[in-house]
Amino acid sequence: MTAEEMTVANAPCSYGAFEITVGVDPNVPPALTLLDEVSEAGYSGIDLGPLGYLGSVDELPARLRDRGLALAGGYFQIEFNDPARLEDELLELDRLLDVFDAAANGGPPARPTLADAGSESRLAQPGRAQSDHSLGWDDTGWARFADSMARVLERCRARGYEPTFHPHTATYVEAPWEIERLLSVTDVGVCLDTGHLLIGGGDPVQAVRDWGDRINHVHLKDAKLDVIQGIVADRAPVRAIWERRAFCRLGTGDIPLADVLESLRAGQYRGWLVVEQDIFPDPATPDQPVVDQQENREYLRAHGL
Repeated sequence: MTAEEMTVANAPCSYGAFEITVGVDPNVPPALTLLDEVSEAGYSGIDLGPLGYLGSVDELPARLRDRGLALAGGYFQIEFNDPARLEDELLELDRLLDVFDAAANGGPPARPTLADAGSESRLAQPGRAQSDHSLGWDDTGWARFADSMARVLERCRARGYEPTFHPHTATYVEAPWEIERLLSVTDVGVCLDTGHLLIGGGDPVQAVRDWGDRINHVHLKDAKLDVIQGIVADRAPVRAIWERRAFCRLGTGDIPLADVLESLRAGQYRGWLVVEQDIFPDPATPDQPVVDQQENREYLRAHGL
């Protein structure tokens, strides 16, 4: 398999810009600055981040084109616990897909990156569902999820997009057993997020072997296992993941990334490889994310990408 069959992107969360910081934290970098830094580091694409952060539907195409970047995907969470909200969420999904339509400019297909929104109980107990199945949905909850997912998938596919589902920390699709249930009740592809899977109690290498034919998007993270274990043991809320800096520069944590990449190659994965090193902005070290993302790109070059 050649390197070109995996295309390397980055994401705003690596620079501190994501759903719980944009519009809240004054230290989030300006969108144009972030786009310049991603391009200059040598990435081929960028994830969208919160809708509107990188620019409006009219602004974004030129901003990406001028920097040689393609759109890799966009995160979209859905409150599957509350089907009454689905109609409004489908309208918001249409807004996301409108951006995809406008920004289409080469590279692998952009992936609508779907996720569950979780709940207060799950947000308060990241990483615990693998050992405590009572935190998860019962059969009725999974049937409700499957019905709503079918409508979401129909909407994406009618617009010409094949989505991916992101098993996300502190949601109802987090632990390996929950991902297995997702795969059994839907036909959606799955996003391999190496860091979130580790928090959920999974093994990223084994996940590629078990779910390889369903993996259609990758978020590549490294993470510190001792930090994650401390968060779970302390029953700390989800914010602790970023406050304690569980995610780190590629090659400096405990995920066997070389084995993950080799397993993806062996399975002939083709598509986006999105580097994510989720952090909260730190005004004491404003240049560190830029350095880290340059180093992350060099790490992948050293591994043939």
